[in-house]
Amino acid sequence: MQTTRRSAFSNGFLAIAPIIPGVIPFGMICGVTAVKAGLSPEVAMGMSVFIFAGASQLATVQLLAQGALPAVILFTALVINLRFAMYSASLAPHFQHLPKRWRWLIAYLLTDQGYAMSINHFLSDNPTAQARKHWFYFGTGVAMWGVWQPATIAGILLGATIPTSWSLDFAIPLTFMALLIPGLRDRPTLVAAVVGGSVAVLAAGLPFNLGLVLAAVSGIGAGLATETLARRRGPEREA
Repeated sequence: MQTTRRSAFSNGFLAIAPIIPGVIPFGMICGVTAVKAGLSPEVAMGMSVFIFAGASQLATVQLLAQGALPAVILFTALVINLRFAMYSASLAPHFQHLPKRWRWLIAYLLTDQGYAMSINHFLSDNPTAQARKHWFYFGTGVAMWGVWQPATIAGILLGATIPTSWSLDFAIPLTFMALLIPGLRDRPTLVAAVVGGSVAVLAAGLPFNLGLVLAAVSGIGAGLATETLARRRGPEREA
């Protein structure tokens, strides 16, 4: 069966749909935090549309509320978003043939959830996964963007009226756990997840969210080392 633009887009949209419920409270938290930090509804919504990056949005408004210097705010946002450079490098082979207008759109719509769903799809054994990859990715991106913005608006409008007992922030780690589990396909990915997660917890107190970068680098390094060791042992066993 031939994969059309519409079918690839729909497949991407449907693939990310189960994760969407966890994204809604995340977006609401960003809206609530922005209002509590003293931003006007217009500025808060503009940040959501133009930045479209949940973790860095939260960090930015929190630092604004604390009166941090602009350089500190920019550096913190850069550190938090460094993971997107790794995502981009992973996706580049799949999209390098596309014109600039597509690559700009792909860059704007890049999220943790969209990346995880897309790269798992591209690397699967499904023969249809190799056709119209950008339309599958576009489906995940549109789904995320289309839910994130209304969720942020809801948080902005509701503001402090949302009771603390709702514990909306609890949905954030659950969302990322849902992305992590399907990706644990072999020993290297499992080692990378364990090491990265452990370092993230131990280094949580580092300034400027440097613990996140340290955890990412540590996890990648551990995964690569495990994979290299497994490859070296393979020929030895055959010999």
